[in-house]
Amino acid sequence: MCLAIPGKILSSEITNGVRVGRVQFGGITREACLDFVPEATVGDYVIVHVGFAISVVDRQEAERSYELLQSMGVLDGELKSDLEPS
Repeated sequence: MCLAIPGKILSSEITNGVRVGRVQFGGITREACLDFVPEATVGDYVIVHVGFAISVVDRQEAERSYELLQSMGVLDGELKSDLEPS
């Protein structure tokens, strides 16, 4: 099963002509292609599927998604939510 997971963009740069961002998913940070979401900026939340950010979501939607995934046990041992209010 493949999931699209919400993550927060921590940084963005162009690498070999591709816009790549460091995206934080709970306690894990991974690189993701940001070319499909040109409007996304550092601090935004995006939905990432197989390494590609496919849409921008607001913080509340990201939190709801994390809560749902956690309640289903999908994130057990994989991600720890750090979407605490700042």
